Amino acid sequence: MITFDDFKKIEIKTAKILDVKDHPDADRLYVVDVDLGEEKRQVVAGIKNHYKPDELIGKSVAVVCNLEPATIRGVESNGMILAASADENMAILTLDKDLPPGSTVK
Repeated sequence: MITFDDFKKIEIKTAKILDVKDHPDADRLYVVDVDLGEEKRQVVAGIKNHYKPDELIGKSVAVVCNLEPATIRGVESNGMILAASADENMAILTLDKDLPPGSTVK
């Protein structure tokens, strides 16, 4: 369990997926470029077994923005695309309405 104050520290924003590339050193990872409104970022995401690049480009997703950058198999990741999974299925969290990139998720 975490406190509500801890939860409030997580910064989640909407982002539009601009580009998706295969990770150069991992079979299950993509390198994803996202637009967060005032900035663009690169995120490494373990969603390759569930999506083709053309299924992702243009989607609006929820991204955790205030994680420390992490180097994942040699590629820097600056955030985390939120997804849900059950058994072997996975779904990224997408928006059901059109909001501008960088909108705060509450």
